[in-house]
Amino acid sequence: MQHREPAELEGEIQRLEGVIAELHSQLLHAQKLSSIGTLASSITHEFNNILTTVINYAKMGVRHRDDAVRDKAFDKILNAGQRASKITTGMLSYARGQADRRDVHSLAQLVQDVLVLVEKDLQKHRISLQVDLPPDAMAAVNASQIQQVLLNLVINARQAMQPGGALCIATRRNEPAGTAEILVRDTGAGIPPEKLSRIFEPFYTSKIADSEGHGGTGLGLSLCKDIIESHQGRIRVESVIGKGTTFTIKLPLATASAVALRITSETPAQKAG
Repeated sequence: MQHREPAELEGEIQRLEGVIAELHSQLLHAQKLSSIGTLASSITHEFNNILTTVINYAKMGVRHRDDAVRDKAFDKILNAGQRASKITTGMLSYARGQADRRDVHSLAQLVQDVLVLVEKDLQKHRISLQVDLPPDAMAAVNASQIQQVLLNLVINARQAMQPGGALCIATRRNEPAGTAEILVRDTGAGIPPEKLSRIFEPFYTSKIADSEGHGGTGLGLSLCKDIIESHQGRIRVESVIGKGTTFTIKLPLATASAVALRITSETPAQKAG
């Protein structure tokens, strides 16, 4: 067996660690695009509705000379365009991300940005949505990565309930525990105890293909756990057969000084939004 110097071994270890880190980054991105793919049908349908609205009201504006009718048409076209812009901006922001940069964010705002992407998908599968999003749960996070976790949990919940059901998403500030938390609760069939203990294991999945052929790779929840733990947080799951499942994400609560710095660094447009 060839003897290798310690310095050579150390260099090889560092090289392999770099390869692993790069592969993990690629895996995260692939899973992110997979989530978008799951929503593609609903998002495409929504854009078709938006275009139909724009075309119909543009025709109305062209046909009528009455200023009030034209103003109404322009308002409808503007609203439809803003809706389309909001969806595309959300998709691009989610798909691109910003490396490992972390800033103080309101968890409520991150949830709302994800809901823009899933709203039509939930409606399509007759899932009612309940939200409780007070704005004071703040944490220093990579926004795109936390949104990736949320999107994965929402898609999982929808697949567990369809057709029909209720999805509840809430954020809360747990001052005594020093955490900012997100709860995602569904009214699905629940997860059996023997499977519940394994759901965060890589490549383990209890899913079967849904009506659109979307099954599970066993990577989604494992990557969610990796992302949350990389933020020094925790993700927990509780499930009752026949009643549903609740995922709770706990992240370190942002300090008052970090929140103040975020507020003072915002542009006027950001504050207005």
